[in-house]
Amino acid sequence: MGKNSYINPISLSEVSISDPFWKNYMELIRKNVIPYQWEALNDRIEGAAPSYCIHNFSVASGKTEGTFGGCVFQDSDLYKWLEAASYSLMWHPDKDLEEKIDSVVNLMEDTQQDDGYLDTYYIINGLENRFTNLRDNHELYCLGHMLEAAVAYYQATGKEKLLTIASRYADCVANIFGSEPEKLHGYPGHEVAELALIKLYHVTGKEAYLKLAEYFINERGQEPNYFSLEEAAHGREKGWGYTHGYSYYQADKPVREQTEAMGHAVRAVYLYSGMADVARETNDPSLITACETLWNDIVNRKMYITGAIGSSQHGEAFTFAYDLPNDTIYGETCAAIGLVFFARRMFELTHDSKYIDVMERAIYNGIISGMSLDGTSFFYVNPLEVDPVACKRDFHKSHVKPQRQKWFGCACCPPNVARLLSSIASYAYETDEDTLYINLFMGCDIHTTLNGHMASLSISTHYPWEETVSIRVTDSSSSRYTIAIRMPGWCKEKTFSVNGCRYRINTDNTISTADAQSLVPALECHLEKGYLYLTKEWNTEDTLVLSLGMPVERIQANPNVREDIGKCAIMRGPLVYCLEEKDNGPNLHRIYLSSQPDFHVTYQPDLLGGVCTIETTGSFLTFPEWEESHLYQTYQTPSLNEKKLTFIPYYAWANRGLGEMLVWVRV
Repeated sequence: MGKNSYINPISLSEVSISDPFWKNYMELIRKNVIPYQWEALNDRIEGAAPSYCIHNFSVASGKTEGTFGGCVFQDSDLYKWLEAASYSLMWHPDKDLEEKIDSVVNLMEDTQQDDGYLDTYYIINGLENRFTNLRDNHELYCLGHMLEAAVAYYQATGKEKLLTIASRYADCVANIFGSEPEKLHGYPGHEVAELALIKLYHVTGKEAYLKLAEYFINERGQEPNYFSLEEAAHGREKGWGYTHGYSYYQADKPVREQTEAMGHAVRAVYLYSGMADVARETNDPSLITACETLWNDIVNRKMYITGAIGSSQHGEAFTFAYDLPNDTIYGETCAAIGLVFFARRMFELTHDSKYIDVMERAIYNGIISGMSLDGTSFFYVNPLEVDPVACKRDFHKSHVKPQRQKWFGCACCPPNVARLLSSIASYAYETDEDTLYINLFMGCDIHTTLNGHMASLSISTHYPWEETVSIRVTDSSSSRYTIAIRMPGWCKEKTFSVNGCRYRINTDNTISTADAQSLVPALECHLEKGYLYLTKEWNTEDTLVLSLGMPVERIQANPNVREDIGKCAIMRGPLVYCLEEKDNGPNLHRIYLSSQPDFHVTYQPDLLGGVCTIETTGSFLTFPEWEESHLYQTYQTPSLNEKKLTFIPYYAWANRGLGEMLVWVRV
């Protein structure tokens, strides 16, 4: 059965997305974001912070005079753009875009050193200092993003130049780092090289890349701590990141001894993704257990309802269990993207839908919220409660922006969003030898090989607004394979039909017929770990229809989450909803939801690109005879006056001007 074999993301060349929701995002990335970011990388966006990215490569290659500009990891912005552009080429060939990429690849080739080293910060500022500050200076982080870009461009075009450049740098690093006595016994300060080396290993088959990834994972946090040795060798202060040892870098103890997600949230989930990759490649049960332990700590104690992670602005970090403030949250877009990487890898390890449930939550809420609906401005921080005055005048909330920004000096999030959304089909659909896994629901045509035969399917849906997903087999000849469909954890009422024969999925995870019709001949079906497995000889006469009940739900937080006591959040399907001042007026903190609200869902095609709004009647807290000159007065019982409430999807907030926003509403 396919569920016991190796699962991989489907090739983007095998999927043609037609989905009205996701096709819009993909085209937005292709037409707006990738060109916009190219201009930003070249410092041509008026009013935006300069990137210096292409400038640095030009200086490092000797083509122009100048000094290094931007963050020490500025090279990675280019690599993430290259990766996003490569994914775009897989489903929409573009000669002009390909020529831009080739020009950058040529610039990288001119910049690369004889031994393969390639990092503009040190090439410009002094190669004698390379690999002397792994803790802070991101060389291996930039390497990781270069490897991911190189693999994507090779898969998109078959061109090998960028892959060769990346492999030469990886070989350089493999010659310098490792367990051998003559090598450096270090590891990345900011993780990502670990998962990227596995990608390079898959493409090249070169065992050295797997071994280097495994080495970085296993060496991390060992004693004597490499960062401590590095500091002593170069007379460097421990720095603010030393708080709680080296947990900020996930290097305070070996990874198999880490039981709590700590430190910088993006670094953490990039590391955990690499751990999951290495665990799968090496079939290491202790590493799998460590991944599961860290996953459970995140999603059960440290994740926001939107899939955002990293609650503290200080260090962009995890803090402690159930510490989830809504108005001072950090919730970096990159951290939610890293959680998606981790989630997909955990699914590939376990075949369990609970990981895709979290992946879906993060994508639909904590990630696409990071980009405006026109693709020209971005959130670094994704709050769940906003008062624009507080953002401007309270230092502790100054990192929270009530409006998206054109660009950032540290611009990791915009290209990260672009590369994820350009490759969204590979998160939605995965395959093994004989099974197509449908993880996310989006309209498309799929042509892929299962059981040695071409399988063709057409999927149509208006998800996440409507609850029906239709799957039509378009094969010209019969072939036997399995279609595995995720049954979302948020959904309580699930039914499906095969060729008109209706089935119900019961609460005890059994399957029963929904009417008196006979079962579909020769259909094998069962539920396992949240997936509905359907196996038969499929042909052009076969149609599946899935119905996922989407009532509006009121969600409570664990009572240990102090900020959300006495409040609830509104969800419908995979979407978290919020109140905006635009629809509900100011002082959202004085709004109460009725104990038995009557919700009305309306699809509005002309609002925010087409969304379902949720309307209900609540109350507004009013204080009679309050003297404005008094800060305090003797208690008087306030009144609750009826008020119409309109909720919009959280991801779409801040697209209609400045105003308050609120996810958790008083009950």
